[in-house]
Amino acid sequence: FASLMFYSIINSMNQNIFREYDIRGIVGRELTDETVETLAVAIGTFFVDNGAKRIAIGYDARKSSPVFCDLLTKGFNECGIDVVLIGMVPTPVLYHTVFTKPVDGGVMITGSHNPPDHNGFKICLGESTLFGSQIQEIKEIALRADTRPLGHVEIGTIETIEVLDDYIEDIVSKINLGPRKLKAVIDGGNGMGGVTAVPVYERLGIEMIKLFIEPDSDFPNHHPDPTVTENLQDTIKVVRESSADIGIAFDGDGDRIGVVDENGRIIWGDELMVLLSRSVLAERPGSTIIAEVKCSQNLFEDIAKYGGTPIMWKAGHSLIKAKMKETGAALAGEMSGHIFFADRFYGFDDATYAGARVLEILSKTDKKLSELLADLPETFSTPEIRTDCSDETKFAVVEKIAEHFAKTNEVITIDGARILFEHGWGLVRPSNTQAILVSRFEADSAEHLAEIREIVESKVEESIASIR
Repeated sequence: FASLMFYSIINSMNQNIFREYDIRGIVGRELTDETVETLAVAIGTFFVDNGAKRIAIGYDARKSSPVFCDLLTKGFNECGIDVVLIGMVPTPVLYHTVFTKPVDGGVMITGSHNPPDHNGFKICLGESTLFGSQIQEIKEIALRADTRPLGHVEIGTIETIEVLDDYIEDIVSKINLGPRKLKAVIDGGNGMGGVTAVPVYERLGIEMIKLFIEPDSDFPNHHPDPTVTENLQDTIKVVRESSADIGIAFDGDGDRIGVVDENGRIIWGDELMVLLSRSVLAERPGSTIIAEVKCSQNLFEDIAKYGGTPIMWKAGHSLIKAKMKETGAALAGEMSGHIFFADRFYGFDDATYAGARVLEILSKTDKKLSELLADLPETFSTPEIRTDCSDETKFAVVEKIAEHFAKTNEVITIDGARILFEHGWGLVRPSNTQAILVSRFEADSAEHLAEIREIVESKVEESIASIR
């Protein structure tokens, strides 16, 4: 009977939970307790197969996270793995633990910026975050009839440690503020970002106006995704009302940042990267800096202008971190607000640290944040546009679009299709975390932007319809 139940769980497992750089799904539908039990042993087996014996586990504030933590712990122990529990923390604290404590890897239980009924697992082997073939390897283990390691296995141990104080102390020690006193609006979005941002910025002497910093898995005030303009309206309003120097907002698990200048204007990820890359290149001339395919052409040209080596790369935190390691890049970033510092840091994405570096830049100048970016050439662009497209068809749709435009345009296919036009570009790529296509457009005028968008979006609609 138990064997039949096990086969039933395997057969009912939605394989779309195995994403490009994490495992993620809807709680109770795609991630049932039984599915997580199977995943726990599969991930544990993967760790054992790769010589990892001691694994840290952290989790976010979602209602399902403590339950999933218990299930992972049990499954890992059954595989002979010693578990180090670090409690409810932002994702960067789990990464920091992996880099600074005697562990062989880690798992962060988090739904990130996704709706409250989503959850998932970001997995580290050593200091590297898994992606691609390694996630698929875990899938294959999970789909086997017997996932447990062969032979007698001694049950692993459980240890609970406190890591937040060490994390906060480390971040503060790496930031060198100038003489200017700053006022910042900090919007935690009821996610995990406020857990670290508030104590770190307090230690740095920043005057703060705090919004929604208490974790609440229902996200009662606004959704914690700083790439969506609607979610930044509270930050914008309070920055203007309080004459703050900056507004900083966080996503659900604290690894992505949103920034608003003193006028309430959103500084998107690629503009933020311009600010940060100039600072890094001033200290480390000639550095390699990576940005993903959704970023403005301005960014790549600005990196080169200031003496750096720009690399355009795929979106996705695991993929970016791997490329940083390969190239020795000092900094990397995405439109989504993932900012990765290897300069004075460990190379992982941490919104609290990225925010602190922005505050450091502001504290050393009399210029306002808007003035620091005023010399950028004017372009006209859209935010990320999200179009529903099933997980089963989204990759085929993008392939069809790339094939169509390659007949007449240069198409960069590093990640999706970045189609180059005379006056700008359009990008369509499949999301690695949701059943959507992500598009973005940039041009040298509003008219050219509308023209490029119309050309590409009409082909997107046509391609989705033809594949349904």
